[in-house]
Amino acid sequence: MERIKIENHTFTGSLWFIGWLFTIGFLHLSFGKGLLAIIIWPYYMGDMISTFVR
Repeated sequence: MERIKIENHTFTGSLWFIGWLFTIGFLHLSFGKGLLAIIIWPYYMGDMISTFVR
C-alpha cells in the first residue's frame, strides 16, 4: 500500500503575499504596476538567487 504525503504551504504563500503587498505600498505603485510586479518579480528573484547557487 502506497502512502501519500500531503504538504500544506499556506504559511509560506501567505508570507510571500504579505511581502508583495508591503512592497507595493512601500513603493507607492499603482494597480497596473503592482500587477506587473507579480509577474516579473519572481523571475528577477530567481535569476539573482541562481547566481549565488552557482
